[in-house]
Amino acid sequence: MRMILVGPPGAGKGTQAAKLIDTYKIPHISTGDMLRAAKKAGTEMGKKAAAFMDAGNLVPDEVVIGLVIDRIAESDCKEGFMLDGFPRTRPQAEALDAELTKAGVKLDVVLFIEVPDELIVDRITGRRSDPETGAIYHLQFNPPPADVAGRVVQRKDDTKEACVARLQKYHSETAPIIPFYEEHGLIRRVDGNAAPDEVTARIKAALA
Repeated sequence: MRMILVGPPGAGKGTQAAKLIDTYKIPHISTGDMLRAAKKAGTEMGKKAAAFMDAGNLVPDEVVIGLVIDRIAESDCKEGFMLDGFPRTRPQAEALDAELTKAGVKLDVVLFIEVPDELIVDRITGRRSDPETGAIYHLQFNPPPADVAGRVVQRKDDTKEACVARLQKYHSETAPIIPFYEEHGLIRRVDGNAAPDEVTARIKAALA
C-alpha cells in the first residue's frame, strides 16, 4: 500500500497513521523525521538539506523530494509506505508526481480525512497538556482527572487565533492538492467526524 495521508490540522491524522502503519505493516514517512535522519546519516541529499537547516532556512522542494525518493527506495518500503506532511502545496504535489513517475513508483491512494473547520477549532482549542507528565487531555472528549485539572495548560498553538491561522494556511496552500490527486483518481475521502476507532473502520472500508 503506497499512500499519502492528508487532512486539516486537528483531523486526527497522527492517530490514524499509527493505526494504519500497524495494520498494513508499512513505514510512516514524516518529512520532518526524514530530514533529521538524512542529516544525521550524512547522505548526499542529507548534506544538502543540512546546509539549509543549519542556516535556519527552509529546505527547497527539490531537496525534500530527492530525500523522499531516496527514502522510498529503501528495503522497508518494498511493500509500501505512508507519506505524511508532504506534499503541502500543489506545486510540490506536481513535482513529487513527476519524480515518482521517473522512479517507476505508482501511488495506490491519497487518503483525505475530512473534518469541518468549526469542529477542528473545537478539537484544538479544547486540548490541554499536563506539564509534569506530558499527557494530553481534552476538556470535552477526555477531561483531565480532578487531581490533574488544576495544572493543565493550553499550548500557544492551540489557541483559537492560532488554530484559525493554521486552517487559513491549510486552505490556501495544502487543500489545492486535493483536486490535483482527484484528477489522477487517487483520492479516497473519509469522514473524520467520529471516535478514532470508527474513523479507522471507515478508512479500512475506503481502502478495501
